[in-house]
Amino acid sequence: MNKIIHFTLNGDPVEALAPVNMTMVDFLRKEMHLTGTKRGCEEGECGACTILLDGRAVPSCIMLAVEADGHEITTIEGVRKNGVLHPVQQEFMDKWALQCGFCTPGMIMSALSLLNEKPNPTEEEIRDGIAGNLCRCTGYAKIVEAIDCAAKKLAKAKEAEA
Repeated sequence: MNKIIHFTLNGDPVEALAPVNMTMVDFLRKEMHLTGTKRGCEEGECGACTILLDGRAVPSCIMLAVEADGHEITTIEGVRKNGVLHPVQQEFMDKWALQCGFCTPGMIMSALSLLNEKPNPTEEEIRDGIAGNLCRCTGYAKIVEAIDCAAKKLAKAKEAEA
């Protein structure tokens, strides 16, 4: 059985027919052709599939696509604006906070959710904010450093606007 859903995806309105039993990660990858969101554990434990639902990080492997109805969804593809990387993305590159890259989209989405909630997080808050994301390659020191540097850059940019 299918259901018509209406939601915002990366800033654009979407009307789509979704199988009622399809997970959001599969819907994004198969129906919307957005492959930045990764399938990992399929149990909501690894964070590879993290997206933003109304600005908050959620594992899309345990969310049904029909649950997006009426909500705003942001994937890694929606983070870069006008060809310019978001400061979190840029800091991940600059600080070498990635290796194989499989966990990176989900890690960045969790970082964005954290910074939406706490623009000036402590190291402990950063570690808590990414606790649902697993990385097998880098360890977490560079990831924490990248998020901390991005938070500081975002704060400076906000100050400059004021």
